[in-house]
Amino acid sequence: MAQTEVLLTKPPAPQTVPPCALPPKEYEVACNTGAHTSSGLATAGFRTAKYLEDEWFQNCYARYHQAFADRDMSERQRHESRQLAAETEARAVRTQQDSTRQVGARLQDTHGWKSELQHQVEALITETDELLAQKQRLERALDATALPFSLAMDSLQCRERRQHPDLVRDGVEEAELIRNIQELLKRTVLQAAEQARLNREHKAICERDWSDKVEAYNLDEACARYHSQSPEAQLHPHSAVLEESASTPETWAQFTRDNLLRAERERQASANLRALIDAILRDAAEDLRLQSDAVNVAFTRRCEELEDARQKLQHHLHKTLREITDQEQQVAALKQAIKDKEAPLRVAQTRLYLRSQRPNVELCRDAAQSRLLCEVEELNLSLAALRAKLQEAEQALRNLEDTRMALEKDIAVKTNSLFIDRQKCMVHRTRYPSVLQLAGYQ
Repeated sequence: MAQTEVLLTKPPAPQTVPPCALPPKEYEVACNTGAHTSSGLATAGFRTAKYLEDEWFQNCYARYHQAFADRDMSERQRHESRQLAAETEARAVRTQQDSTRQVGARLQDTHGWKSELQHQVEALITETDELLAQKQRLERALDATALPFSLAMDSLQCRERRQHPDLVRDGVEEAELIRNIQELLKRTVLQAAEQARLNREHKAICERDWSDKVEAYNLDEACARYHSQSPEAQLHPHSAVLEESASTPETWAQFTRDNLLRAERERQASANLRALIDAILRDAAEDLRLQSDAVNVAFTRRCEELEDARQKLQHHLHKTLREITDQEQQVAALKQAIKDKEAPLRVAQTRLYLRSQRPNVELCRDAAQSRLLCEVEELNLSLAALRAKLQEAEQALRNLEDTRMALEKDIAVKTNSLFIDRQKCMVHRTRYPSVLQLAGYQ
């Protein structure tokens, strides 16, 4: 029964076909009905263990044909294998050479970007150091403005002790300018600190990118040294899987380009800020010195005005004192004149009194009576005029006394103002910082 398998001319059906109901098929079986058959009626239509001679030859021919076909297929396979091995060897060599060339090109690109990143990092470090130096100048200049502001506030407090009418708002006040400059310097210091932080941040970004490129460069350089005879080369089956998060050459270059662009933008902004800081410090120092000179000139002019006013007041006081003396003498003279008129008035009134006692017809309004009446009237008018003039003189004397007191008070006020401006303020202003200190160089 084992040889019955050789006679099968068709391979068995594949098992992948889904099972289903097949239509019935009628098979024709060769019946062994020869003269030398040993089968009876019970075995009619079925093969026995013996084969026919034609079947034996057919089996041999099938074996010959199968052997020839297998040898031919083996030869073709050996030829194709040798050809495939040669082709794959050549392809592997070409592919490795191309990969090595591509890795070399990648090394050049990486080295170029790495050099630009390193240059940008060095430029940012230099720029940040220069910006911090400018920031230190700002802080020194801000500290230097403390003394002018203190001097200005001391001067204001001292000048607040001036008395009316010298308590005026003149051109010697500079505290507002110093306060504005201090606010500007404080804002600029904060701006410089923020710009320095941005410089460090972008420097860190460029350094991280540079570090990644150095690591990638070292790995690609190691890859470029590998060849088919390298003993360090090993099989890594899962390394050929492309990472989903891997970048493309365009995004890789654009990433570094963006980092360099942002770093260069911040570096340029830092350079512009340094130029702005230098201009601010220069202008602030010039403004403070110009204002200081203007205040000193105003102080000098104010002291000259006060001295001139005091001298004029003293001159008027001197004249007023002399006028008071003269007026006092005039008042005394008027009082004496009034006193001198009292005796003639008493005489005239006594005469009229005695003549009024004349008897009867002797009580006559004669020329003497008329003259006595005129005399009394004239004396009363003179006394009234003298008394009016005395009142005017006393009022003038009182006015002169008031003027004298006002002049003396004003002179004292001017003297106090001169002492404050000349001995307090101007002496303290000799400690005013220099231009170099205000510019932050010292």
